Amino acid sequence: MSTATSQPRSASTPARSSQHGAKPGAQPSTQPNSKKAAARARSRWASPALVWGTVIVSFFVLLALLAPVFTLITGNDPYQEHRELLGSSSVPTGFGGGISAQHWFGVTPLRGVDVFSIVSYGAQVSLGIGLASTVISTLLGLAIGLLAGYFPGVVDALLSRTMDVFFGFPFLIFAIALSAVIPSSFPRPLLLILVLGFFGWPGTARLMRAQTLTLRERDYTTAALVMGASPWHILRYEILPGLLPLLIVRTTLAIPGRIGSEAALSFLGVGINPPTPSWGRAISDAVNWALVDPMYLIFPGMALFLVTFGFNLLGDGLSDALDPRKGEKA
Repeated sequence: MSTATSQPRSASTPARSSQHGAKPGAQPSTQPNSKKAAARARSRWASPALVWGTVIVSFFVLLALLAPVFTLITGNDPYQEHRELLGSSSVPTGFGGGISAQHWFGVTPLRGVDVFSIVSYGAQVSLGIGLASTVISTLLGLAIGLLAGYFPGVVDALLSRTMDVFFGFPFLIFAIALSAVIPSSFPRPLLLILVLGFFGWPGTARLMRAQTLTLRERDYTTAALVMGASPWHILRYEILPGLLPLLIVRTTLAIPGRIGSEAALSFLGVGINPPTPSWGRAISDAVNWALVDPMYLIFPGMALFLVTFGFNLLGDGLSDALDPRKGEKA
């Protein structure tokens, strides 16, 4: 009898142990945490700022790339004049400065040039100069910031003082003076790229220097140094990867500043020479006609505002998405 009664007890023991000793809440508790982390990551990359910034920037990139296609569709280019569309006072006739099926943004006063062609081909100039000059200033700032942050002492002091000099340099006065000295035969877009790129690196360099000072004290950097790694190896494989997220955000936020600088120089008459289309020069010309033909001022001005706004949104969105501290918050 005792044997018969002991078998049910031994059979029920594993059941109890499976119920009480398996810790049923252990494994499921990790799955919700991983799902929450994945959801937070997706939400950062799908933030409104990042999405709308990407949409706006992509729109203007496509506008610049497809400018010749629009010329084929409408039959207009930024050099062709349509004086027959102007009235007796050299002001476009019709609604909104001559807006029609052929001239989507109307035409300019005095010459009758298609405004949409000026905006689309001006996007090529503004985006090209902004992107190219930003690449130059970013590469200079990255190289100088890395050297200043990794080599303290004489190298850091010399490069830091050079940054201070460039920060206090009157860029606008220099650009105006340089435009008067450089021959007109020199390509003006290339001149603007070199000037904006050469004077735009100190902000990036100071940021890269500060981050390099932090990364060079990390344990993995110290371990690589103890193992005999060369400074070039440490800079390239240990420090540079840690700088890339910050560098991407900094580069994205620097592009609208370069575009605005090009537009400002063209507005002052020392940027892109006519008849090359430029948003800044179009705005400068439109100011004199703002009361009689406001659309001539609105369309180039709105394009300049939207592209700078889009890059700022894109930079803010990337800053939130690439910030590692947001992933650490519960």
